[in-house]
Amino acid sequence: MREKRESKAVAVAFKETSVAASTTTSLAGAECKPSGPCSGGCACEADKAAAVVAQKQQQGAAEQEEDVAPTGAEEAVVDVERLQKELLDLIETLLAEEVLDQQFTQLQQLQDESNPEFVSEVVSLFFEDSGRLLGELTESLKQEPINYVAVDAHVHQFKGSSSSIGAQKVKAVCIKFRNCCEARDREGCQKCLEQVKQEFNLVKSKLEHMFELEQKILSAGGSLPYPEEDY
Repeated sequence: MREKRESKAVAVAFKETSVAASTTTSLAGAECKPSGPCSGGCACEADKAAAVVAQKQQQGAAEQEEDVAPTGAEEAVVDVERLQKELLDLIETLLAEEVLDQQFTQLQQLQDESNPEFVSEVVSLFFEDSGRLLGELTESLKQEPINYVAVDAHVHQFKGSSSSIGAQKVKAVCIKFRNCCEARDREGCQKCLEQVKQEFNLVKSKLEHMFELEQKILSAGGSLPYPEEDY
């Protein structure tokens, strides 16, 4: 009887050890039993479970990216704000460098939503008038003898139109130009003509860029950030 009990105990211990080993092997993936018929290439239950977890992780990551990514409306607002800042920085730079003066900011303060192109219309007239005057000055200084009275009249007109829009550097050169006309200084007049052309082309390019920024802001649905009086 004793021998039978010992044999039975050994058999039970052997069985428990075998079951534990089998369970460990299955969890380690050494042996996999499909849940249904397969052709040898299908995934086991563990693989399927891992695939489901991976899919959920990918979906979660995609949802997080969607939450972080800005919407089209948000991007439009940011773009308008960037353009508005660029416009104000440009105006501030032109004033600081004395390309423009306070007369220009006063023109801008007369512009409102009912007439958003007031400044551009006034400046466009200045461009047209200046182009004509520069042509007349160029031809007048080619004449022999030079009619300094006629040249001075053109420069005086140029000075007035540049002053009306706040083109300060153009106006300053015109003042020198008139002094040369009074002194009958041909060489000085020629130098002033080249200088006034240079200053005119500079302010023209800057103002054209400013108007482009304004149009972009308005096209994007924004409003023009008119300068404050303390500019």
